[in-house]
Amino acid sequence: MSTLEKTPPPAPATRRGPDLAKVAGDLLRSRELAVLVVLLLLVAVATVKSDGFLSGDSWRDLLLTPSILLLLAAGQMLVIITRNVDLSVGSTLGITAYAAGDLMSSGSSPWVAALGAVALGALLGAVNGVIIAFGRVPALVITLGTMLVFRGILLHWAGSDRVNAGEMDAGFLDLGTAQVLTIPVLTIISLVVVVAVGYYLRTTRGGRELYAIGSDPDAAALFGLPIRRRVLGAFIASGALAGLAGVFWATRYGGVSSNAGEGIELQAVAAAVIGGVAIFGGSGSVWGAAIGAFLLVTIDRVLPILGVPDFYQQAVVGALIIGAIVLDRVLASRAERRLAVEREVAP
Repeated sequence: MSTLEKTPPPAPATRRGPDLAKVAGDLLRSRELAVLVVLLLLVAVATVKSDGFLSGDSWRDLLLTPSILLLLAAGQMLVIITRNVDLSVGSTLGITAYAAGDLMSSGSSPWVAALGAVALGALLGAVNGVIIAFGRVPALVITLGTMLVFRGILLHWAGSDRVNAGEMDAGFLDLGTAQVLTIPVLTIISLVVVVAVGYYLRTTRGGRELYAIGSDPDAAALFGLPIRRRVLGAFIASGALAGLAGVFWATRYGGVSSNAGEGIELQAVAAAVIGGVAIFGGSGSVWGAAIGAFLLVTIDRVLPILGVPDFYQQAVVGALIIGAIVLDRVLASRAERRLAVEREVAP
């Protein structure tokens, strides 16, 4: 066989090269990658400063602690892309965690307690969604009010009592420390939820409509999108995920009191915004929100190793939030100017 015969035929015309270059360019410009690089740098610095940072219990806690915030950030992301926000998820977590513990202390199985907590969370999310979607009132005001109402209900229900580990199922509590290949089970479940949310947003009509509603509500209404139904669904999903986070709280900490989840709603918003979810809706990904959740928890663990006082830890998180919002507005302004130029040069 001649050399000429061995020469493979010329490759058919393909656009793989340009497409790969475009994908690589989009990846390098993505906010998620930038946040991931910051996260990896923090882990690298902490590993250099502390030999045991990535070993034993420290490794387990590094993965386990974000599991609750991952669920809340995923739910918060669904709400924020519709130009809304849910400040009641911390109180929802608290009341569902106490409900799960109270059900088990009264003899119910862990499955009944977990499903009951998720259903209760979805119901509380539906309360928010109905008022906001059908009442056409700002989500910030409504969820601020329901945050206080839900917390008040929990305080009236629990009082000074708490559900202790001895009142809950032993197998349920074991779930809080169970691992598969050194990865905590709670973290695995949270990542599965994040993947499911990401798949829904990327592949379904409902997911794309959530982005369209947040990007331009007036255009979405003119196009006939079911705005009320989608916004209601986003709040129900956020509440259900907060309910699941309540179950995680009960099994993670082995006890529930009336102050469970206080202040965590702000961390959920911060994780989503730092991860690239636009606070004005219409853009962002659940992957970014998840990376943002890991970053916030890692900052809390790394800064003490570096000798940074508590005050500066909170200041760093605040600066990240402000920086993310400013960056979001700068990128949005650049995109608007580019579109304006493209319209002017178009035939």
